[in-house]
Amino acid sequence: MANFTVVYDANVLYSASLRDFLVELALTKLIEARWTEEIHSEWIRNVLKNRPDTTIERLNRTKNMMNSSVENSLVT
Repeated sequence: MANFTVVYDANVLYSASLRDFLVELALTKLIEARWTEEIHSEWIRNVLKNRPDTTIERLNRTKNMMNSSVENSLVT
């Protein structure tokens, strides 16, 4: 069981490499990761603004994979 519950804010989910690391960390069950739809919207909006080479479809796929991979991660 995890010792800590951590809210991943948009500023840490913005970077793909940091986001991947933090999701992997949550999958180890050392921590319980949490985020909201609003947090997803913020990091996705900013990635789209700064990275014209990506698409909303790609980022929504990432969001959906995060939500389904990390148990109980999406909170309201």
